Amino acid sequence: MPRPLSMDLRERIVDAVNLGLSRKAVAKRFAVAPSSVIKLMQAYKRTGSVAPKKMGGYRRAILAPHEQTVKALVAETPDATLAELLVALRKKKIKVGRSALAAFLARLRLTFKKNRVRQRTRQV
Repeated sequence: MPRPLSMDLRERIVDAVNLGLSRKAVAKRFAVAPSSVIKLMQAYKRTGSVAPKKMGGYRRAILAPHEQTVKALVAETPDATLAELLVALRKKKIKVGRSALAAFLARLRLTFKKNRVRQRTRQV
């Protein structure tokens, strides 16, 4: 992901537009994309600041508010598949995708372990 424009450049762009130059002319003058100038001016008019928005950061899991419910379902049926857990969650009106559920279970370190019921029969 590219870095935001420097504060100095942002201030010079805003000053140039406020002096009456068109956004396209300012973009050409400072060698930036016209869309960058347009979006910067929209943000400046909305917030009064030329500072860039926060980039990156931690994104909480969709299932974080339902952690106890998921743990209870896994404790109740420890050999349940992802599909079975999804059905159980949907019955509780919790909508989530298979990959989000798998990532959440991995984050909680709740992994599927084979047990004797699930082992294949041995050939004799």
